[in-house]
Amino acid sequence: MVERYDLDGFIAASEQKELNEGMFELESDRMLEVNLNNNMVWTKLGAMVAYRGNLKFTREGIFEQGITNLLKKMISSEGARLTKVEGTGKLYAADSGKKITIFKLKNQSICINANDILAFEPTLKNEIKLTRKIVGMLAGGLFNVVLSGTGLVAITTYYDPLTLIVKPGNPVFSDPNATVAWSGHLQPKFKTDIQLKTFLGRGSGESIQMEFEGDGFVVIQPYEEHIGCKK
Repeated sequence: MVERYDLDGFIAASEQKELNEGMFELESDRMLEVNLNNNMVWTKLGAMVAYRGNLKFTREGIFEQGITNLLKKMISSEGARLTKVEGTGKLYAADSGKKITIFKLKNQSICINANDILAFEPTLKNEIKLTRKIVGMLAGGLFNVVLSGTGLVAITTYYDPLTLIVKPGNPVFSDPNATVAWSGHLQPKFKTDIQLKTFLGRGSGESIQMEFEGDGFVVIQPYEEHIGCKK
């Protein structure tokens, strides 16, 4: 009989499991395992919490994703800050205890809040997308990242994500700080009702919304994530 609070019992319950699910595996809903075999993966800067084997970590070079992305990052100080992980071994990645979701793009594209990207395969094209409306800056973000092609992506959310289907004539409106991702072909607009009281701190908190019209989806989280604020 295992004694309550027995150390061996804790180790058996929490130790890493060999799931043999491929390159990306969820050790838990908040811990990603990346299995590398003489190949590479892109991860969010600072996402590594542990690893086994012979892995090399290199911060993304300034010209790594092309001159267009470089200029956008210089203008915005935003965009996904990435680390290239190469070699053979097991990488364990996480981000502030956020919930991790894995999915595979199959010649598809998705636009993701840069702060919510945890890892993706190098087979995917990474492009910073500019939100041209000035109100996008007031909403807390001017740039997002479009991943396109075929490959695995791991994103993070605070708590469980919810996907809302967008249909013609039935748009979805969302809080920019709670919006995680959306179909790559959708072009969100910003709907505003900015009054002086908003800037004095007495607004409703919903003075700026994203509007998605067309045919696609929007992923939201039950949390308003203000980039740069400590959670």
